[in-house]
Amino acid sequence: MFESIYRSIELGKESFEVIRKDKEILLFPVLSGIACIIFVSLMIVPALIAGTVFGSTMDNPVILYGGLFVFYLITSFIVVFFNTALVTCAHIRLTGKDPTFHDGISNATKHIGRIFAWAVVSATVGVILSVIRDESNIIGQIIISMIGMAWGLLTYFVIPVMILEDLGIASSIKESASLFRKTWGESIVGPGSISIIFVLIGLVALLPLAIIVLIGNATLTIIGIAGYVLLIVVLAIVASALQGVFNTALYIYAKTGKVPESFSPELVQTAFVPKKGRMGPGTI
Repeated sequence: MFESIYRSIELGKESFEVIRKDKEILLFPVLSGIACIIFVSLMIVPALIAGTVFGSTMDNPVILYGGLFVFYLITSFIVVFFNTALVTCAHIRLTGKDPTFHDGISNATKHIGRIFAWAVVSATVGVILSVIRDESNIIGQIIISMIGMAWGLLTYFVIPVMILEDLGIASSIKESASLFRKTWGESIVGPGSISIIFVLIGLVALLPLAIIVLIGNATLTIIGIAGYVLLIVVLAIVASALQGVFNTALYIYAKTGKVPESFSPELVQTAFVPKKGRMGPGTI
């Protein structure tokens, strides 16, 4: 546990040094979050109207999963679009150049067709896994979760491969899987994450909020809740930006075999958590 926290802190510090030089990187998760909030808000009204008009018809699996697909598709497109911009700027910085906000948006716009195609693939896989998970018992749900994790790892580098190597979706998935297996092998259970420390900060911040609520002052409670929500939003934005920068560094290492100067070789080379009892090159 303490080792994971230490790694999260170190990853965060090294990724932050990159963002400190290019603060515009923080704008991409901000814009992504705003766009997603707007989309969800626009979906709520039609969903409520549909539920009122059609009633139990909304329980129809076709309508339910159709709506889920649309939700996955649009949110995936938004997130991938701004992640593309973020990865573009991070890659420019990590390869020794000075990126601009326009560089990120311009490259994302250039690849908008492929971004949409990848969003369709992601939404399709997400809905299929959701359908199977909903129809499965506990063992089936565990298996589906493992399949989902495996899919996430094999497609870990799809975005940088797609936008930096100008490959199509199928070729990007194949190249992503190849880079991952070649660099870290197959005996891993998941990636190390920068977000651990941010989750802990969020949990610790619950303590003063709980004290404020227990005091019973309505004004203080509203201020406390508003402050906590703002804190969570800020933490999410920073964590997303830091993780995007680190993932780009991992891609550069996987592609070239060289660790970007901004990062420690040990953190990059052991970025993924090995299965218990499996250590050494090619098994992490």
